[in-house]
Amino acid sequence: MSEKPVPSLRPYQREAVGRVIEHFRGSDDPAVVVLPTGSGKSLVIAELARLARGRVLVLAHVRELVEQNHAKYLAYGLEADIFSAGLGRKEAERQVVFGSVQSVVRGLDRFASPASGQGNFTLLVIDECHRVSPAEDASYRRVIERLRSANPRLKVLGLTATPYRLGQGFIYHRHHHGMVRGEADCFFQECVFEQPLRLMVKQGYLAEPVRVDAAVERYDFSALTPTTSGLFREEELNRVVAGHRATPGIIAEVIERARDRQGVMLFAASVAHAEEILGYLPAEESALITGETPSAERERIIDAFKVRKLKYLVNVAVLTTGFDAPHVDLIVILRPTESVSLYQQIAGRGLRLSPGKRDCLILDYAGNPWDLYAPEVGSPKPTGDSEPVQVECPACGHANLFWGKRDGDLVIEHFGRRCQGLVLSNRARPRAKSVTSTSTSTAMEQCSFRFRFKVCGDCGAENDIAARRCHGCGVQLVDADDKLKEALRLRDARVLRVAGMQLEATVNGRGLPRLKVTYHDEDGTTLAEWFALETPAQRGAFAAAFLREHLRVPGVPFRPETPEQVIAERHRLRHPDFVVGRRVGRHWQVREKLFDYVGRFRRAVEAE
Repeated sequence: MSEKPVPSLRPYQREAVGRVIEHFRGSDDPAVVVLPTGSGKSLVIAELARLARGRVLVLAHVRELVEQNHAKYLAYGLEADIFSAGLGRKEAERQVVFGSVQSVVRGLDRFASPASGQGNFTLLVIDECHRVSPAEDASYRRVIERLRSANPRLKVLGLTATPYRLGQGFIYHRHHHGMVRGEADCFFQECVFEQPLRLMVKQGYLAEPVRVDAAVERYDFSALTPTTSGLFREEELNRVVAGHRATPGIIAEVIERARDRQGVMLFAASVAHAEEILGYLPAEESALITGETPSAERERIIDAFKVRKLKYLVNVAVLTTGFDAPHVDLIVILRPTESVSLYQQIAGRGLRLSPGKRDCLILDYAGNPWDLYAPEVGSPKPTGDSEPVQVECPACGHANLFWGKRDGDLVIEHFGRRCQGLVLSNRARPRAKSVTSTSTSTAMEQCSFRFRFKVCGDCGAENDIAARRCHGCGVQLVDADDKLKEALRLRDARVLRVAGMQLEATVNGRGLPRLKVTYHDEDGTTLAEWFALETPAQRGAFAAAFLREHLRVPGVPFRPETPEQVIAERHRLRHPDFVVGRRVGRHWQVREKLFDYVGRFRRAVEAE
């Protein structure tokens, strides 16, 4: 009997496998591989499981992924167990086990001690690893800790198309391109490989997404704001779409555009919205799946859709991951998406290749602002008109990606705090192993340059604007609210809730040119400060004392030599939220300026 041929890996899949092996040879830090939807994560998982010397557990959150990953491994002619109640199997004896996290966490005793004739698990692979919660009592973390208690050197690998979580940002700390993404305490420390979606499309591995501006009226979700978790409330979404007069016209246009399409997926805003949409679609060709759809019914509908007995499949946020129907070539988005990652997951349902499929049409009726190819910034969008912008670090030269604003190609504002670049560490570290890049054995650390900061009053160190303790001397930093309360109690102090800032070229008592900066509150009360720019030393002091904090695009070179030059470029500057002045003789002197204020006091902008 001839052996089955080993599945052939694409070049990027081989590179991903190689990077993972290289990383785990030198480190036990949890790692991430980022591959777009439809790029063949299952094959990468199968190859890694085949090459592993010890036991391997592959986890996923839905049974469809468990089954899919298991099938790719069987294609090698190898055997593996399945541990999933949804698939009716609870096996955990072979070297490689594919399981659902819900079943495994309920049967941890089967995984904590070696199976007969087997050792402890040495590799844990997590598919759709952006679902791993930072909470230590969450299901994935409980599995990890139990396996680690048996094998402290357990290697943990995550794979995902979207390496971010709402409310957390990036799920990993460092990227193999030499930059910092998430916080230092992220569970996953290193992204060892990432394949860009644009490159996948260009190389012909994925269908081209074609986004079309719909001609009919859209839904207006602009007044809605996400909850603290970053998600929209279903009842608020439903208020926008329930019985909306645009819905019949929207669905009529969808049907018209779907005439020459093979499979259509529609993403509704709520269950009631989905049911209304279904009522306008051809009944014999359409079906609806929600979170409440019984398992057997859901399976029947999905099977009918995959074999093309159904053309239209409506769902409410349940088919964004773990769903594979390659013939889908029309995606209809009828809800706001909270992040570019969710937008990518939705669009990804239609990007797989299929015979006769030329591209994937994306119709967005919710006015989502996301660019499918644009990378995630990793922090919440600060304003509705923000977009990803590139800002070079003046210290290390790293090209940072921050939220910001453009005027054409010119970046006119950004909201970055600290450079994301990795630089060679200038000090020996006892924990060097945990900060080792996969591409070099040299210890790396995050560049120390801060675009926005607050200064420690004790040692002068620059700290993150949200820091509670100084990273330099460890002293507790004074809270902005405490500063304001203390100033308000003093008779010789003046606190301005700044509504605006004026710049004026003037002269001092000796006739020397000066820049006068006047801050005013909502009632017209003012505080002012003066700056000299005649000598290099004075211009350096102005840059340090004023420009570093006031620039809308900090880090971008701006070295004015006269007050007139500052005034001509005043669009580059922002005003503080609060200014605190103290009386000195007959005059007031600016002592404190608070930027990026978040606290109990109202800012002037909030009254507008």
